[in-house]
Formats: sequence, C-alpha cells, structure tokens
Amino acid sequence: MTLVTCYNKGCGKQFDLNENNQDACQYHPGTPVFHDALKGWSCCNKKSTDFTQFLSIPGCTRSFHSNVKPVEPEKPKNNIPEIKEQEVFVYESRKAPELTPRPSQDEPLIDLKRTIAPSLKAMLEKMTETNQNESSNDLSTNHIPVDTPCKNASCQARYRDESSNLEKCVHHPGAAVFHEGMKFWSCCQRKTSDFDNFLNQIGCTEGSHLWIKETKSDGEKVECRHDFHQTGGFAILTVYSKNPLPYKTSIRANRIKLEIDIVFECGSKSFIKNFDLFGVINLDESLVNFYQSKVEIKMKKADPISWSKLEYVPKKD
Repeated sequence: MTLVTCYNKGCGKQFDLNENNQDACQYHPGTPVFHDALKGWSCCNKKSTDFTQFLSIPGCTRSFHSNVKPVEPEKPKNNIPEIKEQEVFVYESRKAPELTPRPSQDEPLIDLKRTIAPSLKAMLEKMTETNQNESSNDLSTNHIPVDTPCKNASCQARYRDESSNLEKCVHHPGAAVFHEGMKFWSCCQRKTSDFDNFLNQIGCTEGSHLWIKETKSDGEKVECRHDFHQTGGFAILTVYSKNPLPYKTSIRANRIKLEIDIVFECGSKSFIKNFDLFGVINLDESLVNFYQSKVEIKMKKADPISWSKLEYVPKKD
C-alpha cells in the first residue's frame, strides 16, 4: 500500500489512492486571510490571533483528497525598469580653468583708455572757457620772448609777435604711450614702431598755442573713499572724487599693477595710490570712466575667476 500526501489546504494527511472517497478529506477551499492581527480563512468565519491555532482550524468542506500540488501564484513583476548601458550617466568633477601665469611687476605701465561722461565734459568746457579768458588777460601783460616754441605736443610753431596768437595750434592733447615696442598718443591711437615717425605725427586736435606752460601746482594730497566689486568678467575699482580733471589725472597699469593719481575738486586735491592686483588683467579691454562724482576703473580679467579681494598678498614662506 502506497500512501501519498493530500495537498488540500488545511488537510495535509497521508492517504491511499485506492481508498479515496467524497468524504475522505476535510479542508479549506478558500485562501488564508491575515488582517489586523487576525488570521483566518476566506471560506469560513473562523479566526484566531495565534498562528498555531490558525493552522489547527479544521476544514469547513469535505471532498476527495488531492495529490496534485497546487500551482504557485506568479509573483508580481518588479516594475523598476532595467537601466540600459547607454542610459548610464557618468558625472565628472569640473576641472579648474588654467590660469594665466602671473607676470613680472616690472612690465611697463601704460595709460588706460578713458571716457568722460557728458555732464563732466560740460563742466570742464565751462571751466576751460573761464581759464582762457583769464589767460588772455594775463597774456597781454606778460612778455613772451621771440622764437619761444609752443609747448603743446607735436606743434612746431614758434612765437614771432602777437599775430602768432591768432594761428591754429595742431597738437596732441593726450599722453605719449610706449607699449610692447609700439609708440602712440593716447588721444588718437595711431601706432608706429619707428620713433622718428612717432615724433613727426601730425596733431589730431586744433586749438590755441601754449607759449608759457603753467607750473603745475600740486593739489592737497588727500585720502578718498574707494570700493571694489565684480561684474561679468570685470574687476571694478571706484574712487569717489568730485569733479575730477581727466587731463591732469594719471591712471596707468600693467597686467598686475595699477597706479592712480586722480586730481579733482578743480585741481585743489589729489588722491595717489598704487595697487598690486589680485589677478591678471587684459589692458586692451580695460577702461577708465570719469563722472562728476567719481572715477570708475574697469579692469578686464584675463581669467574667468572670482577675485576674493582687489589686492594681491604674496604667500609667506
């Protein structure tokens, strides 16, 4: 006699296939239900909180034993999509930009390009007109020696008599600039590498002759409030100085050094200061803007980095 196991739920007894009948098996045709700590069968209302008692609950239905193992229900598929190889993104840390090597401080200084605000230009023209009227009155009382050369740059005229004052003076009002082998005037930017050609350049402005050059009277040297900020690719130094005089102000720089001598308050005051710059600047794209209340020095950075401060402090050994 061969015994087999009944796979009906709640039965699990051994039986002989030849002695199997309709009332031989007592089982649960439903499914187990677990809810709120209660355990029971969906086919009857018998429930228990104890798992052992749950397993001992007698079946509620009678029928034939079954030696067929029930099919296991399929497990729900994992809905997480497989990551394809081409969808894998690899993020690399951003490389720091290569910085321009810090050049020597001994590079030659050049005058930065400049612009003058219309309001300041109108004030300067009015002041110049007043000074010319005063100078014309002084000219009649001062004796100018014959053959005195005009002091304006590039003008070749010499004083003969009073008629010389009526001549037009063709000259360069700007400053001479020598940079990387090139020579030019800051007022017209006609560049040449030959020194004789530079000296013979015809002036770019017409005006009156200057026979007697006024002795420069240095204004009172004072401190000015100044601040530094950054915008875009520029490092900007603002010096708060009322009514600056562009033609008496000197703002010169090389790639890591800035020297300023701002004359303001109609020439009665001056602010002088030198800066060793935190980073390297591009001289060709740097600019000085003159306003009635301030001078703005806009320095183009050579590298796309943020300056933590305006001035460079060398590391101590």
